[in-house]
Amino acid sequence: MARRRRSSYGAMANINITSLVDVTLTLLIIFMLTAPYIQGGVEVNLPEADTRNTVVKEGPVISITNNRKVFFQEQAIEFADLKMMLSPFEDQKDEVPVYLRCDEEVPYGFVLKVMAAIEVEGFLNLSLVTDQAAKDVSNPDSHPDSQSQ
Repeated sequence: MARRRRSSYGAMANINITSLVDVTLTLLIIFMLTAPYIQGGVEVNLPEADTRNTVVKEGPVISITNNRKVFFQEQAIEFADLKMMLSPFEDQKDEVPVYLRCDEEVPYGFVLKVMAAIEVEGFLNLSLVTDQAAKDVSNPDSHPDSQSQ
């Protein structure tokens, strides 16, 4: 009787995942490096202010850079074109908020001209965007509303 030989080649029960881990970590590093650049918006150095927390509704964002360039959403526009850019929101001008982001170095007079142009178009809900001021918890007198006696 002939003996059957067992094959020395059996089914492999383990999987080599080294290459999968390498690819995954490489993608993770790439996403971590590119994430800050994916966040859109115009680079504006916003002033800090103590403000109340509000619920933000969707609306057009107008940005003004320190060299007085005006952006609607993220598109550079001329100041004269602001009316045309706001026209798609004309039917909702009582409800839709308009957000104004200004660099802290922009002269007050120029900001006022932009605000007046928005108001002339009939938009009643204009919000100025700021960075939240860091509150010093250890020193209660650092808050602008506190009064020392």
